[in-house]
Amino acid sequence: MKVLFEGTAGPYGWPVPGCGCASCARLPAGHRRPARIAVDGRMLPPGGSAVTAADGSRLLHVVPGLLPGGGGVFDVVLMDVLDRPERLGELRREGLAGERTRVVAVGIDHRVPSEAELERRLALWGALAVPDGTVLDTGRPAPARPAPPRRTLLLGGSRSGKSAEAELRLLAEPEVVYVATGPSGGDDPEWLARVRGHRERRPAHWETAETTDLAGLLGSARAPLLIDGLGTWITAVFDECGAWEGGAAARERVEARCDELVAAWRGSRARVVAVSDEVGLGVVPATSSGRAFRDALGRLNQRLAAESEDVALVVAGRLLPLPV
Repeated sequence: MKVLFEGTAGPYGWPVPGCGCASCARLPAGHRRPARIAVDGRMLPPGGSAVTAADGSRLLHVVPGLLPGGGGVFDVVLMDVLDRPERLGELRREGLAGERTRVVAVGIDHRVPSEAELERRLALWGALAVPDGTVLDTGRPAPARPAPPRRTLLLGGSRSGKSAEAELRLLAEPEVVYVATGPSGGDDPEWLARVRGHRERRPAHWETAETTDLAGLLGSARAPLLIDGLGTWITAVFDECGAWEGGAAARERVEARCDELVAAWRGSRARVVAVSDEVGLGVVPATSSGRAFRDALGRLNQRLAAESEDVALVVAGRLLPLPV
């Protein structure tokens, strides 16, 4: 099967003519033309389709509402990954996309800020983008999907975008366990709205675990974990250990829980992405308990970062990788 990508963008191309957004302003006119794709010389219909070539290779063009069941793994999947990356996770969960499936992004447009950010996101999801004019030959072996970092720590301040970045990392996975370490919200409308917003943003097929036993979960997990977050976890640990107003013994119990978590993080076989608050950029807390909390979380961040393959700071929705 030979797939010709005459165009790879959304219906208006990228940049969108007349659009003044920063994404479109970065690119010359006609950078990517509207999607137009031919398989073995025949144009694909715009409504999505499943194609089997004479050589037996199979292609799935995914559009909203089209998710065929059964039939085995496709060799090529074409889809608007920017629209709902979790649909790629659903394809993998249903056995329609495998390790050797070439997942090619189409419908690309100004929903992504730049080509560099497009490439970064697609690498996270195990997909790729090709330039207009590319011919993809399924007769050539597809490369294996690169293994992602096993342990990722994402730091940031309040409303920095760190949780959204953590979710972005795992959107295309077939199975994910979202670990909520914070309180349920009780009768606080503002907190309940925050929790609801996080829940509605997550893919429907993700599982949720509400627990502070992170060490136990890390030791038993098989599916990827998203831990959100370590700040609320250590708040709960302070509560459980009576460390807010307690003395040295209570603070030692907090340190023991942190030791337990670091050891479990180091030994975890599952992929894990954790979110934590960067506490070193704010004002000095006015109370002794506030300073103790800041110091405990700061030390925990340092220790987990030392045991992580991937660490980054999120500022105003922008990712700043932190090299070793």
